[in-house]
Amino acid sequence: MQLPAILPPLTVTDQMNRRVAVPFPPQRIVSLVPSQTELLFDLGLGNRVVGVTKFCLHPAEARKQAEVIGGTKNFHFAAIDALQPDLILGNKEENYQEGIEQLAARHPVWMSDISNLPDALDMIRRVGLLTGCPEAAAELAASIDTSFEALPLPANTETAAYFIWRAPYMVAAGGTFIDDMLTRAGYENVFGQVTRYPEVSAEQLQAAAPQHILLSSEPYPFSEKHLAEFQAICPTASIRVVDGELFSWYGSRLQHSAVYLRQLRAQ
Repeated sequence: MQLPAILPPLTVTDQMNRRVAVPFPPQRIVSLVPSQTELLFDLGLGNRVVGVTKFCLHPAEARKQAEVIGGTKNFHFAAIDALQPDLILGNKEENYQEGIEQLAARHPVWMSDISNLPDALDMIRRVGLLTGCPEAAAELAASIDTSFEALPLPANTETAAYFIWRAPYMVAAGGTFIDDMLTRAGYENVFGQVTRYPEVSAEQLQAAAPQHILLSSEPYPFSEKHLAEFQAICPTASIRVVDGELFSWYGSRLQHSAVYLRQLRAQ
């Protein structure tokens, strides 16, 4: 891929309403967010990605060709500085404020802030704009949007609890991207009246009495061995392990989410 000519810096506003001046188009990108790393590669920008986190699992070559600069909440600052990035992509929820502020004092840092599908599509389009491939990003966002528009809601909404952690139990509640995905799949979140990712007790789960309990494959690696544990708490609930990436990754992996949600409800 031939690199485009370097133009004057592009000043853009990120999803946290921060003004960021980015050398345009950026040639040395560090991604601090797994779903946004995958997006960069799917937009054909993999050769410009010089740093990723240890959680950037997709595509497989990301952690082979780019330097691993720590996790999403424990950056290796010296390694990032050595890479001389002209753009760092972060996220309000997945990264931490102190670390982002430290990076932003030395490098252009563009932040996403995503709680629903429209936010995700907006992020995809904006990343395309600031990296110099707006057409590809717009096409990807439109394709994802169309796939969700074609997702029919079931005739009857059923209640669900979505678990992201064990010991202590933690759920995805209201105001989260996962909550928006649950709604689009036709579920009513029994913990939707609270926000973010609260701890819940077995007694609270029993009192909420969800018809479905969804155990996410990430960040906690729930598996079939955990089904009996939750069945003992809610004997009448349908309990299954679900693909956490298709519920919570808000980049190009969303191309597959609508079909997955349709299949999930059909089972």
